[in-house]
Amino acid sequence: MRRALALLVTFLTNGSLIAPAVAQPKKPEASRPRKAYVVDRVVAVVDNSVILASELDVRLVPYLADVENIQDPKERARRVEKLRTQVLDEMVNEELIYQAAGAARIEIDPKELDAAIKDIREQNKLDEAGFQQALAAQGYTLGQYRNDMRRQLTRLKAMNQLVAPKVTITDDEVRARYDQMQRRSEAVSAVRLSHILIGLPERPSETEVNAAKAEAAEAIARVKAGEPFAQVAAAMSDDTGTKTGGGELGWIERGSLDPQWESVVFAMDKDEVRGPISGPTGLHVFYVTDVKRNEVKSFDQLKDQIRGELRRREMEKQTTAWLEELRRKAFIEVKL
Repeated sequence: MRRALALLVTFLTNGSLIAPAVAQPKKPEASRPRKAYVVDRVVAVVDNSVILASELDVRLVPYLADVENIQDPKERARRVEKLRTQVLDEMVNEELIYQAAGAARIEIDPKELDAAIKDIREQNKLDEAGFQQALAAQGYTLGQYRNDMRRQLTRLKAMNQLVAPKVTITDDEVRARYDQMQRRSEAVSAVRLSHILIGLPERPSETEVNAAKAEAAEAIARVKAGEPFAQVAAAMSDDTGTKTGGGELGWIERGSLDPQWESVVFAMDKDEVRGPISGPTGLHVFYVTDVKRNEVKSFDQLKDQIRGELRRREMEKQTTAWLEELRRKAFIEVKL
């Protein structure tokens, strides 16, 4: 699929490959010059290799279904162009990894490739003919797919040999993550919540916002000084529907609040007060009177899972750093 630059006889300044015209008998100089027909176009150069527009088009096929239903032609075109840029960037990274694998003499045995393709075919419950039909629907021939799969397996082996050795997860890190899971909001399934609303107009001035913040700070200070939250809410809240009940909102299940609020509320402990938190009608002071927690499995039951999670995160971090280094050292030219 990708051709070394040395094999490209001619390409236009915009990166388009051209097919030479068929030889014709000599004609007088005044005759019309021969035509060049564009057969493909280079969309990126990565050191001594190129990525072709046809390759990018094939890779885009699975993503285009997401934008087909966009009615506005301009928005649809913008989204497609964004996808082209993102996918091409991924392909540049893949080419860099593949080149690094070549430099390290990492190769895939044909038997490994056959076994990988067989596994994919069996997982999708497809016979040989059905598999080739599915590939054709995605714009692939079997030969193209085998080549792409070989490159993918080569990249995976390269990361396992060149990046994975840099990843080390200690027992202390696993224990620390387990302790964090017990403390953090992931263990909380519901909170019994109360609030104080300091109301603001739809378009408040800076003075009004500052005054509301000061009022919220006063409410928090009174609660922290030992005054019952319900009493402070009854005296200060602008929410007429809850202030007579001490600001009580009841039990709030995970997933029922605005994500911005949930990240705060479900990280709170029993008898904790926090605020002010912005809302559509003003500033809120929240108070948790009780907490329901999910049962967390024992450390021995979760340690392997946690180690795997930490290893994946660190692998992603090290891979990102490695790719950044590869990009710094490479010659990359994008021609979109």
